[in-house]
Amino acid sequence: MNFCSNCGSAEIKYKVPKGDNRPRWMCQNCTTIHYSNPNIVAGCLPLWEDKVLLCRRAIKPRKGYWNVPGGYLENGERVEDGASREVWEEALAKVSNLRIHTIYSLPHINQVYMHFLGDLEKLEYGVGEESEEVALFTQDEIPWNEIAFTSSIFTLKTYYHDLAKGAAEVHIGHFDHEKFL
Repeated sequence: MNFCSNCGSAEIKYKVPKGDNRPRWMCQNCTTIHYSNPNIVAGCLPLWEDKVLLCRRAIKPRKGYWNVPGGYLENGERVEDGASREVWEEALAKVSNLRIHTIYSLPHINQVYMHFLGDLEKLEYGVGEESEEVALFTQDEIPWNEIAFTSSIFTLKTYYHDLAKGAAEVHIGHFDHEKFL
């Protein structure tokens, strides 16, 4: 951070504010503390009978790979509304009966994924602006080696685990960055 977004001062220091326990960017001129917190990514795994709807990404990162429709939550938006919006934007599909399925943290890039399960309202979907292709898959048809993100793999695997057990749960997971260094 080079300048304070509150007063424009260049007198910014990274230090622990009084009463806090971790360093933050602080303006020495107006005393504004500039918090930087994780981004929420809202997504939804659309379901139709024994199939799930996935999107092949038309954008970076991981262009050309498949994922659960999802994206950044907008300011003023409820997480479930963001998940529904992302399904519409990426797959031109509408979902209903949303229920939280996974919460998946990526601490190394300051993101938290909240994936829902949702029922396709109709067997109508298409290719949105951020997708190259959209398709329904049975469990055996999923291109596991072409899934874009670990959050999508976690959501898919836990969905099928729950399906085999006959009971739905909320699953909490995280990407272990240390394993990939």
